[in-house]
Amino acid sequence: MKSLHELPACVVSRKIKEQEITAEEYISTIIERIRQVDHKINSFISNNFESALSKSRTIDKKIKEGLNTGLLAGIPVGIKDNISVQGLKNTCASRMLSEYIPPYNATVVSKIEAQDGIVIGKLNMDEFGMGTTSEYSAFGPVRNPWNLGYVAGGSSGGSAASVASLQIPLSLGSDTGGSIRCPSSFCSVIGIKPTYGSVSRNGLISYSNSLEQIGPIARTIYDLVTLLNVISGVDPKDNTTLPKNYEYKTDHVDHILKKKYKIGVLNDLIDDSETEVAENTRKKVKQLKDRGCEMEDTRIPLSNYALASYYVIATAEASSNLSRFDNLRYGYQGSPEGYEWNSYFSESRSKFGDEVKLRILLGSYVLSAGYFGKYYAKAQKLRSMIKREFDILFNKYDILLLPTMPVLPFRLGEKTLQPIENYNLDVYTILANLAGIPAISIPGGLSKEGFPIGVQLIANAFGEQKLIDVAVLLENIEGFETWIPKI
Repeated sequence: MKSLHELPACVVSRKIKEQEITAEEYISTIIERIRQVDHKINSFISNNFESALSKSRTIDKKIKEGLNTGLLAGIPVGIKDNISVQGLKNTCASRMLSEYIPPYNATVVSKIEAQDGIVIGKLNMDEFGMGTTSEYSAFGPVRNPWNLGYVAGGSSGGSAASVASLQIPLSLGSDTGGSIRCPSSFCSVIGIKPTYGSVSRNGLISYSNSLEQIGPIARTIYDLVTLLNVISGVDPKDNTTLPKNYEYKTDHVDHILKKKYKIGVLNDLIDDSETEVAENTRKKVKQLKDRGCEMEDTRIPLSNYALASYYVIATAEASSNLSRFDNLRYGYQGSPEGYEWNSYFSESRSKFGDEVKLRILLGSYVLSAGYFGKYYAKAQKLRSMIKREFDILFNKYDILLLPTMPVLPFRLGEKTLQPIENYNLDVYTILANLAGIPAISIPGGLSKEGFPIGVQLIANAFGEQKLIDVAVLLENIEGFETWIPKI
């Protein structure tokens, strides 16, 4: 019989509502699991245990009194530490914000609490979301639950590792260039980057406004869809959000098969991946073909230029966004005295980590008067061209399929001194961010040495339901929710 912490959120929520177990009993189990496991993984920066227990008792009381409860009744949710939770530190894994406590909730957090979800703590990440490994954190690296000497992926490494290690069933991450999908692939969980404008970014400490989205991570597609439904929707506090119907569902397999999805396989990108990544991705192609999906090879002609476009735009926006952290408007607590202005400003900005400093410098360079047209303007033009290529492909295909990451997880410290090699790892995930379209990473199998491999599906704007349908098919075939690391 499974322990409580091993059960999917949808099963636990039903048991709580039917009073088979109490929310307090479940939250107590989760807290004990975190205390037993997380010192090995380092996925949490701070916890919210006392408040979580108090809220669980309130939910139990509501159920006993016969009052209605929400979709997430009694379910703990971990929040990436760049998403504001009132009363909890929001550090962005940086010394710059090590003592910052936001006075308000991000919209997504308010929506979770409105559905009786419980914020259990804040999760580790690459500083300000800048990284692919979750090693660039002022609080130490996140370790991969499948092998503690390896990276968990980034920047939402804590969000993926905490779910993969059965500490919590659900978490929120943010995705600027693959920051949800990369760690989901490396940790063997499901993570989705929703369509730009479908989920409010109000309360997210932004790295690159035009690229990033908040999204959920879970072990099963059914749990993921529940949290996605909760956080999606228009928000008057974020004028990039759009009023649409966001009622996603996990349909029955037989109904999905009748839709006869046509899937474009990005075979050139599969071939460019490590051998085991390519082999597992082709296995997914065959599985979907055997289930009646029409599979056809295709390509994105401008994909080779996407990485350059992405890093010009992302670093430019980072340079602009992070200029506010000068210890006058925002920044760490404590004011150096006796400095003249340049020394004071330099001392304040020194609180950023090396990777953040590098991206700020790159962004400042491409925005400078002599280079704006040469780099930033060209990157934006290329972005528009890539979006048009996707529009053409989605007139022919329902979904595009490719690996999430071109490589398997690698050792901690292996690439920290190789920024260009690190940036190249984002080559498959940045495509969806540049185009503002939804993409999901689904567990694709394990390598011979037991490392997770993810497969990525991309759909046209607001095509999340198609991604969910195909994820249901693959989960039904593989049962990947049973793949659990031994920590």
